Amino acid sequence: MLLPSRTAVLNQMYDQKEVDVTQIMEKLKAQYGHEKQFNEKLYLEHMMALEANGLVELTSYDLDNNDKLVIYYKITNDGMTTVDKYVDKKYRSV
Repeated sequence: MLLPSRTAVLNQMYDQKEVDVTQIMEKLKAQYGHEKQFNEKLYLEHMMALEANGLVELTSYDLDNNDKLVIYYKITNDGMTTVDKYVDKKYRSV
């Protein structure tokens, strides 16, 4: 059984200093990569929704070598509390 994608994103961020969408997707690819909705646009929407709910915060942004915007996020205390409360320990740090 897999966690819902947005929950998996938050769970994956639990012990990370900061991450961008590509890094999250790399870590989740083994479990979620076969799903049709496993794409950068949707995962960026996950990050923005988590930010809007106060579970992650934008830490910085930059342009990569291809002049593509890269946005970095970190989990907030509320995000950590949410993972602690709703994610069973067997799913932690996937």
